[in-house]
Amino acid sequence: MKKLFTRMYMIIVLLVAFYLCSYAQKEFYEIRTYHLKSNDQVKATDNYLMNAFIPAMHRLGIKPIGVFKPISNDTAQMKMIFVLVPYISLDVWLKTKTNLFADSVFLEAGKSFIDADSSHYPFVRVESTLLEAFPDQKKIIPTPLKSNPDAVYELRSYESPTRELHRKKVDMFNAGGEIKLFKRLDFQAVFYADVISGSHMPNLVYMIAFANAAAREEHWNAFRDSKEWKTISVDPIYQNNISVSHIDSYLMHRAVYSDL
Repeated sequence: MKKLFTRMYMIIVLLVAFYLCSYAQKEFYEIRTYHLKSNDQVKATDNYLMNAFIPAMHRLGIKPIGVFKPISNDTAQMKMIFVLVPYISLDVWLKTKTNLFADSVFLEAGKSFIDADSSHYPFVRVESTLLEAFPDQKKIIPTPLKSNPDAVYELRSYESPTRELHRKKVDMFNAGGEIKLFKRLDFQAVFYADVISGSHMPNLVYMIAFANAAAREEHWNAFRDSKEWKTISVDPIYQNNISVSHIDSYLMHRAVYSDL
């Protein structure tokens, strides 16, 4: 009996250790940005993502995948679709393309998009950005807003003019306490990440979600008025880093077929 309990104890210890190692592992993300010039291209890209790409990625065990469209798409001449894909490692990211194009079901379902007729191009171009999750939020956290049609997802990126200023800006989110402040104020943070390869560097990117446009305004007002932000913003460590060189902010709705 003693041997049995010892063996069970060792199994439990190993399972806990495995869980903790898995939990501690930071995710990597790819953000694909599809640039589109017409509603026909939007429909073609939607069809490809919904019926070919996302099901194939799920078969590879890669999920959840987020698909988001800027609210400005309705009036913009050039439209965009953002696709957020998580990977457990860079090795998985590297092998995914090969595995994807070895999937005959994917190739058949996506044929009209992958091998489109020259008179019906499905997009203008695709940008790809590779990111590494921040240490204070190592994995994507799905929000409870998926079923809310009014939910607003905000994708923000902060570019810095030097590598050192970028490092300090990243530190503000982690050791500096910005992520903790977002949590206290109930910002629905999907992810925070550092860009490791992309067209805008050095750069950090994060996504937060709100129940609606009014809730977004209320949350940001609470953030700016908080004692924590007022303390962080005058900390000598970060004082020269309050203003980054460029900020992009996209207000978006999720696509109906998005996992997030």
